[in-house]
Amino acid sequence: MMNKHKRIAIIGAGPGGLTLARILQQAGFNPVIFEGETSATQREQGGTLDLTEDMGQKALQVAGLLEQFKEICRYEGEALKVMDKTATVLYEDGANVNPESATDSRPEIDRKVLRHMLLDAVNPEAIKWGHKLLYATPLENGQHKLHFENGATEIVDLVVGADGAFSKLRPLVSKETAEYSGVSMIEINILDAKNQFPDIVELNGLGSVFALDDHKAMLPQMNGDGKIRVYLSFKVGKDWLHNNGINYDKLEEAKPKLLKLFEDWSPELKNYIHYANGPIFPRRIYMLPVAHKWAHKKGVTLLGDAAHLMSPFAGAGANLAMLDASELALSIIHHDDIDEAVRNYELKMFEYAGELAAITKSHMDLFFEMNAAEKTSELMKSFNEEENQDH
Repeated sequence: MMNKHKRIAIIGAGPGGLTLARILQQAGFNPVIFEGETSATQREQGGTLDLTEDMGQKALQVAGLLEQFKEICRYEGEALKVMDKTATVLYEDGANVNPESATDSRPEIDRKVLRHMLLDAVNPEAIKWGHKLLYATPLENGQHKLHFENGATEIVDLVVGADGAFSKLRPLVSKETAEYSGVSMIEINILDAKNQFPDIVELNGLGSVFALDDHKAMLPQMNGDGKIRVYLSFKVGKDWLHNNGINYDKLEEAKPKLLKLFEDWSPELKNYIHYANGPIFPRRIYMLPVAHKWAHKKGVTLLGDAAHLMSPFAGAGANLAMLDASELALSIIHHDDIDEAVRNYELKMFEYAGELAAITKSHMDLFFEMNAAEKTSELMKSFNEEENQDH
């Protein structure tokens, strides 16, 4: 009960930070979220997410939001095709998924929609927008003084870093920094694909495609607003994105150079590039060491990408951040000693996050191997067999 009087600060209003705040608020706590963005609409929120039963959905259950999620998620988004560069489909699953027949295993939701659902569930007065953390100073009693870019300072009993890949709080507990993974992506977008380009929608299906060959990948995903977001992915050096001669500010100038990178791929797959009509973004993929952990420090902890940044090749990022949030919140709620609560959360998180980081790393490596499409298809089939045995 004494923990309810502790001043808990959460750095970052992403899925992890919002989930943590929601669960704590339900239990009578008054955490404060400090977010660097000036509003919820300042920045594009990214693509679609599949929330798994054992992570994202589990956290939403604790937060009292699972039924709301099930009303707005997209079961058809679970559909997946694996292809090689000839557009030959080597694996297909869930093409006709609907709510009546869905297993509820990993339904999709656009990141923007999920964030709005969580924002609506959190006391708006608890979010301090426009508070970009510069650094935190440890004080003698385990408290921390937070220093923000706008000049504000706060003293808190516990500060939780939910502030992503380049966390300002991570240096307080760990010497590790996010390192380039060896993979870069160029994101392109096909806006209003359902109405304008029915042929690419038919090829894509209602979910995601893994088109893998030549140590590169096309990773398109259907979003809930009818957009297809495509991640053109390459195993390249860190400087390649800015040394490849592609002008990311002028899509029509970029297209011929993008097509050149997939020169001998099928015309159907190259249509993902031909049809692109939205923004284009270069993206380097960063990661922390697999099984990243740290010695416990009083008054500070991390969750999500701040704690265990990994590549997106297992769809684990948002799922893990939300699971971390629920585990940390429940530990705080059920322990009289907040420091012991954080310590217990960290030990549990290190174990499950380390296992998933290793799986994610192996998936990333697989996608860029020789015969990646065939090997990935076999992996997906084995997952299905295991799932069927479990049921």
